[in-house]
Amino acid sequence: MKKSVLSLSVVAVLLVACSRATPPEEPVRAVKVITVGGGALSSRHEYAGEVRARVESRLGFRVGGKIIKRQAELGQRVRAGQVLAELDPQDYRLAADAARAQLAAAAANRNLAAADYRRYKELKDQNFISGAELERRDATFRAAQAQFEQAQSQLAVQGNQAGYAVLTADVSGVVTAIDAEPGQVVAAGVSVVRIAADGVRDVVFSVPEDKVAAIKLGAPVTMRAWAQVADLPGKVREVAASSDPVTRTYPVKVSIDAREPPPLGATVNVVLEGAGLGGVPVIKLPTSALRQDGQATAVWVLDKASMTVRSQVIQIATADGNEAVVAAGLQPGMLVVGAGVHVLSPGQKVTIYQSKVQGVQNLRPLAATDSIANSVPVPVASAASAASAK
Repeated sequence: MKKSVLSLSVVAVLLVACSRATPPEEPVRAVKVITVGGGALSSRHEYAGEVRARVESRLGFRVGGKIIKRQAELGQRVRAGQVLAELDPQDYRLAADAARAQLAAAAANRNLAAADYRRYKELKDQNFISGAELERRDATFRAAQAQFEQAQSQLAVQGNQAGYAVLTADVSGVVTAIDAEPGQVVAAGVSVVRIAADGVRDVVFSVPEDKVAAIKLGAPVTMRAWAQVADLPGKVREVAASSDPVTRTYPVKVSIDAREPPPLGATVNVVLEGAGLGGVPVIKLPTSALRQDGQATAVWVLDKASMTVRSQVIQIATADGNEAVVAAGLQPGMLVVGAGVHVLSPGQKVTIYQSKVQGVQNLRPLAATDSIANSVPVPVASAASAASAK
């Protein structure tokens, strides 16, 4: 009886042991790797600019008054001398009439003083008057002559004032803005119409403070308007000495070397090409490959012999867009994990990820300068894949 009970206990223990499932093995992750290589630090920067006339004038009346007529319209092409707007000229006409009357009075006084001087000179020649009396008549004549010349100048000024009540275009061009309307009272010098002069065009764009020092006068620039296909060559013509008080950026002007430049106001993509970091090769990695290891920056380096990863501390010199420039810690030829670095651990076994498009073809190692913008995130092997492998 005891033997049968003991046999049943052994069988029960064996059954319980067999019923326990074997724990699944940790899945092997597939990682996208980057082959470290040297390259030049690119200083290629792109900005959005606007086509503007090199000469753009804000035209206003040289005298104040009420606008009674505006002939210019937004977008209208005007020629030099064409009337753009007019002020109420009544007050200036009255002032010109008053100046004309003053001139007539001054002319009469001058003529009278001149006649008196001639008569007194004849009397002096006959010794009927003293020399002092003749000098007084001469002084009177000179004063009348000066008043006459003053009245002439005043009439010319008032005539000009009346003429300034008509605003005309200084140059031929296109009306780009209207700043005042009929019925509005404006002061002298206030902008009424803005005109972009015909001729040379510029592309104007803004550069942040940390990039403006790298832009040199005369540097070549490649531009492309959004509405055009062909590239436009140009050169940096002007770099502002001070920043914009609102945006804190520096305006830069580029001259367009083209017979048919884009239209005014067109948006242009400006590309500034520069040299590398003194021509010295540098190692660049995408920022997705970086991770924090305590207080240091590190990457995962793949040991191809054991297919395991280890942490490698690196030093970052600077950033170039979405890439980091490595100052120390890596050598050309190393394999670095390019994405999904936060799910790995030291010594973990991995496989090199191959996309479905590649199929059975060998994976071309990515250079450190390759972009990962179109890469697929690091896939994680599922339990179903592990089960199917069994």
